[in-house]
Formats: sequence, structure tokens, C-alpha cells
Amino acid sequence: MQWPTLLRTFYRWLWLHHPRLLMALWVLVQLWFLRRYHGPHFANDSARYLEYATNIAEHGTFERGHNLRYVLYPLFESLWLWLGAGWWGIVLGQMVVAGLAARAFYGAIRQLDDGRRGAAALATFAIIAWPDIQLFNAFLLTESLFISLTLLSIAAFVQVRLGRPRDWLLLMLALLAVLLVRPNGFLVPLAAALAGLDALRRRPDRRAWRAALLLLVLASPLLWQALNHQLETYYLMDTYQRGELIFRSPLWAVHQAAPLDMPPPGTGPAARVLYFAAHNPGYFGQLVLGKLFVFLSYLKPHYSLAHRILGVVILWPSYWLAARGAGLRRVWRPARVFLAGVFLLQAAIISFTVDDWDVRFLAPVLPAVFGLAALWLNLPPPAPSPAERGSRTVLGRE
Repeated sequence: MQWPTLLRTFYRWLWLHHPRLLMALWVLVQLWFLRRYHGPHFANDSARYLEYATNIAEHGTFERGHNLRYVLYPLFESLWLWLGAGWWGIVLGQMVVAGLAARAFYGAIRQLDDGRRGAAALATFAIIAWPDIQLFNAFLLTESLFISLTLLSIAAFVQVRLGRPRDWLLLMLALLAVLLVRPNGFLVPLAAALAGLDALRRRPDRRAWRAALLLLVLASPLLWQALNHQLETYYLMDTYQRGELIFRSPLWAVHQAAPLDMPPPGTGPAARVLYFAAHNPGYFGQLVLGKLFVFLSYLKPHYSLAHRILGVVILWPSYWLAARGAGLRRVWRPARVFLAGVFLLQAAIISFTVDDWDVRFLAPVLPAVFGLAALWLNLPPPAPSPAERGSRTVLGRE
């Protein structure tokens, strides 16, 4: 058998069996990470989540302040602790949710591609095989549930295209859940809102669009207050003064050439950022660009050489392909705006706050990149074999 024929046969076999192959790959990846970390992995912030969950399970008490913004994850953990399943119950529960989310994501991308399976298979393969997404399922951290709820929100958003009331209800529930799982979870509902505003703007009847703008103007004081609430437990001025691009890391830090003009005491959190940016534009611009580079490049100093090469070879082209996919007219525009918004809003948040040394901020939004990139590639189904073409001719189907 010649190589072209062998490759075509293999491609047809992959196409025919790819749902089962993706499922098998997903299971193998979960087992690999469980073996790698010797079961549930306790890391940095795990202690405070488990303590919070224990208080909920044993006393029904919720914490205040910054920890309240993670309320859904301690609730999730408390369920398994209350059932007596312990850390293994939490991690296996995370894996079940992650599996359902991956399946929903496959269905969403396929629906966006008018029922074709190539883009869905490729995007789902990417979120399973990329080394920095599924690993969080073994961690006692918020990232696994955040990623899964983001995938479920994507699937729910695509489903509302059908216009059924139950689909709108599921979308609202998914967006509420992702909002409550961690502080930056608000980016997913915000991306959905931006997609909705864009859809209203493009309607022939602009009355709904104008009403939405009026509502935003009227709600602006509340939105400003909500922004201040989001920022009040972050000490951004400290990170700005230290020039940190990576939280609590002196590596790649920006050093000021002149004394910084700091906001006066009593300035609100959001106003402090605006004041600092206006009075230190050059230094602030370096911080913003530096954080974006750290966030997007996948070249962080803590990574191994192999990790960096993988990012350059796979992730950098994926950004370009996703940008092309965001412009595909054949794909439902609100979904394209939503997917692009999820990624761009996270990049904007990082540019004004600070990145982490690992991928905890990038991994949750990579499915949006992989989804748009796969839609652009749009892998075709295998061509029918000569025997199949002959049978179709005989049956009168050609």
C-alpha cells in the first residue's frame, strides 16, 4: 500500500472513530495527571479553599471579604466533604464536570460549524491534549471548575441561537455559576453582554440598541461602584511600585527611571489606577505591555525550554488562526464576539492587574482561542473511496 493511500485510510479511520478516540484520550489524560501528582494535588491556595469548605460543611458559615468571591468553589468542595468523600471526591467530581464540559464544548463548536465535525474534533482535541488545561482537574484549586463552567457557558451561549426559553434560562444559570466561582469570573458574563450589545447594534430597528445604551448610562454609577468593589481587595499600587509583571516575582520587573507620582490618600481603587496611569504614562505603558507579553508569549522564566518551544510552535499560530476565525462570516457573529471577548477581556484584566508565574490565568480562556482557530481551519471530511463513489452512482445519489 502506497503512503498516500495509507494516510487517507488512517484519516478516514480517525474521522470515523474520533468521538471514541477523544473520550479515550480524555480518560488517559486524567489518569496520567492523577498518577503524576499521586492523586489529589494540594497546592498554594488549596488550604484556604479547604478551610472555607470545611466551615461550610460543618457549620454552614460563609466567609466575608476577598474569600467570598470564590464562594461557589468552596461550596463545591463542601459537598464532597459533607458526603465524606474527601479530597478524592472533590477531584473526581471535578473530572466528571470537566468531561461533561468538554462534550458540551464539542457540541457547541459543531453547531457553530453547521453540524460539521472537523472543527469540533480539533478544538476538543486541543483542550484535552494541551498540557496546561486538564492538569487542573487534579488540583484542589478553582481553575478546574472555572474552566469547566466557561466551557459550559460557551455551549449554553451557542444554544440560545435556537431562541427557546429553557436555553436562555440555562445560559443565565451558567453565567451566574462562572461569576461566583472566582473573582475574574465576571469576564464571561461581560463577554456575553458585549456580544448581546453587538447583536442589538446590528438590528435594523435600533430602538433596543438605544434603550440598552440609555440603561448603561443610568447604571454607570452602579457599575463604577461594582468595579471599585472588585478592586478593593487588590493592592495594585504595591505591584505597580514594585514594577511586577509576575505576582511577587522580581523577574522581568519594570524599573522606574524617576520617582512615581502616587495617588493621594483616600482615592478609590478604580480612581487610583486612572490617576497612576495619567501621571505616570510611560512607566504605566511599560507595565501594561510587559504584562501582556508575559501573559501571551508563553515564555515565562519559570517554564522549561520544552514548555516554551511548545508555546511558540502551537500557541502563537493559534492566536493568529483565532484572529482569522473571529472574522469568519459563515459562523454566527454573536458567538464569535463572545469567544473573542472572553480571551480579550482576560488579557485586559491581566494588563491592569498582574499575571501569575504559571498558567492559572491563561488556561481558562485558551478554549476560546482553540475554538476560533479550529473554526478557521475547518478540517474537511475524508473524500469517499472509489467503491463508495461507485455505490452512490449505482443507487442514483450522484
